[in-house]
Amino acid sequence: MKTVTEMTKRVKLFHDFDAAAQGVLDMISEFVKINTLFIAKNDNVRNQIVKVVNQKEELLREGETLPYNETLCKLSVDHGEDILIISDLAQSELTQSLSAAKDLGGGSFIGIPIYYENGDNYGTICGLDKKSFPFSEEHVRLFETMASLLTFVLELDSANQQIKNLSAPFVPITSGVAVLPVMGFINEVRAENIIQLALQKSQDLNLDYLVIDLSGISQIDHVVSNSLLKIATLLKLVGVTPILTGFHPDLALKARSLQMELKDIMIEANLERALNKIGLIVEKRDTI
Repeated sequence: MKTVTEMTKRVKLFHDFDAAAQGVLDMISEFVKINTLFIAKNDNVRNQIVKVVNQKEELLREGETLPYNETLCKLSVDHGEDILIISDLAQSELTQSLSAAKDLGGGSFIGIPIYYENGDNYGTICGLDKKSFPFSEEHVRLFETMASLLTFVLELDSANQQIKNLSAPFVPITSGVAVLPVMGFINEVRAENIIQLALQKSQDLNLDYLVIDLSGISQIDHVVSNSLLKIATLLKLVGVTPILTGFHPDLALKARSLQMELKDIMIEANLERALNKIGLIVEKRDTI
């Protein structure tokens, strides 16, 4: 039998919480042979099954939602940071009145909350079976370890999102016009994030023009050039006119050497000239 230590050594660097959640359930399912393992997220109103692994019988489905107050997950959250084990759902005073327990007709449950770093509750990681299940001390330690791991991944996700927002801040200027300053080193992942940000915000703000300022880019290569062309093409398809600014000499020479097809893209030397081009005047006021 695998030990908890052997299982946790297999934990790898997941790229986001969704992947980590699936990986955690897959690992636990190898060690804890309970019928259903799941991770649920709650907002104190609804409880949603984010990830689920069923063995013999499908007790839950991914994406399924229930009123939070009627769920076993709420009992786990109310129990606090310690793990909650209910060996007989039909006989426990905690679960006798819950529709979720009645639908199962008995069985057993194990659950522990998942928290954000600030102490707010995200949801739970749980196990569920229609029959009695013998939970061991190693099972308990595994659930506790995985709950801590998911808390850590939540914080990494949050920090990564903040970094994305800082490295490509979207700045509305006026109705129909915004600026997207692109800074630092651009790899394929960052390029795709910037493309998604440009499209999403352009639609959300109902933009006519998006000025993409490149003066903060540290270097330009095929990844950057292809991304710029892709952004420009996609923006045009959704009715937004892209304007590129900030081509300093090094970038201009590199773009030429890469034979970037920029003839159909509006390019201006700087942000002020780009705004003037679309009829916005930047006025300098004297300070007293």
